[in-house]
Amino acid sequence: MLACTEHWLDGVELKVDAKFSATVVASAQGYPGSYAKHRPMRFNPIPKDTYIFHAGTALDNKKQLVTTGGRVIAATATASTLEEAVAKAYQGVKTIHFEGMHYRTDIAHRALTNKTPSLASDNKSKEEDNNASTPLTYASAGVSISAGNTLVQLIKPLVASTSRPGSTATIGGFGGTFDLSSCNSNLPSNSPTLIGAIDGVGTKLKVAYAMGKHDTVGIDLVAMNVNDLIVQGAEPLMFLDCFTCSKLDVDVAASFVAGVAHGCREAHCALIGGETAEMPGLLTGSEYDAVGAAVGVVDTRGKEGGGGNGGKKILPDTGSMQRGDILLGLASSGPHSNGFSLIRAILQRQHLSYFDAAPWDPSTSVGLSLLTPTRIYVRSLLKVVRRDLIKGMAHITGGGLVENIPRMLPKHLAAEVDLTTWERPAVFAWLQRAGSVRSEEMSRAFNNGLGMVVVVSEAAGGEVIRELEGAGERVWKVGRLVERSDQGDRCVLLNLEEWDEEKRKEKK
Repeated sequence: MLACTEHWLDGVELKVDAKFSATVVASAQGYPGSYAKHRPMRFNPIPKDTYIFHAGTALDNKKQLVTTGGRVIAATATASTLEEAVAKAYQGVKTIHFEGMHYRTDIAHRALTNKTPSLASDNKSKEEDNNASTPLTYASAGVSISAGNTLVQLIKPLVASTSRPGSTATIGGFGGTFDLSSCNSNLPSNSPTLIGAIDGVGTKLKVAYAMGKHDTVGIDLVAMNVNDLIVQGAEPLMFLDCFTCSKLDVDVAASFVAGVAHGCREAHCALIGGETAEMPGLLTGSEYDAVGAAVGVVDTRGKEGGGGNGGKKILPDTGSMQRGDILLGLASSGPHSNGFSLIRAILQRQHLSYFDAAPWDPSTSVGLSLLTPTRIYVRSLLKVVRRDLIKGMAHITGGGLVENIPRMLPKHLAAEVDLTTWERPAVFAWLQRAGSVRSEEMSRAFNNGLGMVVVVSEAAGGEVIRELEGAGERVWKVGRLVERSDQGDRCVLLNLEEWDEEKRKEKK
């Protein structure tokens, strides 16, 4: 404040902790009317993360602390949620004692949306959740993969009701297909098939806001879409974005779109348009949200019923998959753009800011490390797709390994993945340890070092690995396809205990 009034604020480094605060004020008997003074005060031990601020207090001639004002003293608490902060503030004020003391019991009730009556029970559960030994989950961080899967099942009939010639009108895959040769238009009967994908960046944007760095999340937006096209064997053609903000900051928006353009060049697709929308009240401050859509093409003109020869199949080619086919994993560049609600919860638990040195890589900060953009696999994979060497691919995004790999498999086969076969980046080991995250949860929330998983025949495996490594990818043989037992898991993770440090120590 002094620096602000004296005009040298540029010489002050401000650090903002992404937490909540609440304060409860203890008042004197009679306040807000005439009130009693000089009442002796005593204190119990003050809870952690709770602070006592004096206002109407003084020392009498016996050095005894006494009340002198109407608003006597306050207890302030900080926590990762507002409910937690409120509950701790009430615990703090209960450590203060003087005759006639009183305080309001409805502090922050509007913000808590009628949850105040259950503060005691809420506080107990929140305290348990914040305990360093309590395992964090994606759901506890506010994201339910199961709810998303349930929604897909509920809306499938609605999507199917929109079907028209040329469209599959199904959801649950990596993107939608539209066969131009079947759409009852004036297009030739040997027209190719279009593939469409739509996705966003998610709460990784929170890191970009905090760091004031917006170009890499623009790359993320493109990557999340074009990677969903290539897994179906499609070459990306065009991209559109939608940038929604509370108030347009031209520099921020320009930096973001520069990242989008960078991603489009890397994927060799054209940025053909977009939308910029100011929505005051929907978002706050400098926050923005971003969604993108990409369209690609598969040249299916050689398929049965079409013209020409040598047409490509839309992947996955489940009919050609068989037991013994191998799984190749392509290295990710980090968490990519998934699991950030859980990541942020873990950072809060560890009291780490985005500007602190990254515990998994001290050469950079937490924020800069997390803003490493999602890897774009289009160019390297197109080379092997065009040679018909790949049977299927899975982009490892939300849902991790166990949710995404099954999306490319026929019902009678399962993927068997050995977790000891690739180099898991240090960031994932740190996140698991710092958040006490169970290995099963890690396998659903993060890519754990594999951004793409590919199915190839055992005979073609060596050639595909050489092609991909020659294109700059790091590739591992991570598993194989096996017969699936009745109602058995569609993705079986071997050596899951190797991710758990405690279990690994016990095993040794």
